[in-house]
Amino acid sequence: MAGKPKLYYFNGRGRMESVRWLLAAAGVEFEEEFSKTAEDLQNLIKSGKLMYQQVPMVEIDGMKIVQTRAILRYIAAKYNLYGKDLKEQTLIDMYVEGMRDLYDLIMFSPLTLPEERGKTISFILEKATGRFFPVYEKVLKDHGKNYLVGNQLSWADIHLLELILMVEECKSDVLLAFPKLQEFKARISKLPRIQKFLQPGSQRQPPMDDAGLEAAKKIFKLEKGMFYKHGSIILAEF
Repeated sequence: MAGKPKLYYFNGRGRMESVRWLLAAAGVEFEEEFSKTAEDLQNLIKSGKLMYQQVPMVEIDGMKIVQTRAILRYIAAKYNLYGKDLKEQTLIDMYVEGMRDLYDLIMFSPLTLPEERGKTISFILEKATGRFFPVYEKVLKDHGKNYLVGNQLSWADIHLLELILMVEECKSDVLLAFPKLQEFKARISKLPRIQKFLQPGSQRQPPMDDAGLEAAKKIFKLEKGMFYKHGSIILAEF
């Protein structure tokens, strides 16, 4: 019997969180090895396991897979969460790639300078409600089905729920103008595997707090030279 997938990252959301969500939705138990210091990460690099000397990396089925999209596509395909044919896979890819644009805005937002935080949250909410959520609201309304693609759970549905919950951490009533997304959120959240992952004590990570941000900066050596402003990563001294 094959061992559990093993996830290599730091103890936080970042780019690995979507992998956790997808494995949980597939009902797959997994292990994690966290880099807690810059030295831990350097030792992992020296081990030769990381193709591009960076995480995330997942050991699964005898492979060491790097690059987030490659990891997610493999898991989605392996566990029947990637559509039934090429057309459905393309739709899933389009939806997910759009979601990733918004996801990255949120993921990098902790790097915002204190005086920019309010503007950054407003920028995220503007993009969510003006560009991205209307797309998925229309999809669900037009085809009248429970899921974004076909009529079965896919990677796109899982990623959308994850994203909705992240945006709601910025503004709890952000779905007020999106009734189909409200129904979608309630429906997907009740699926047994998803419901289990949403419970306290699961491997789902909380939003990054100041302590987590400081730890990540030290692990990835981000203490200088980078901050986030209105959706862009800016190189600067601070």
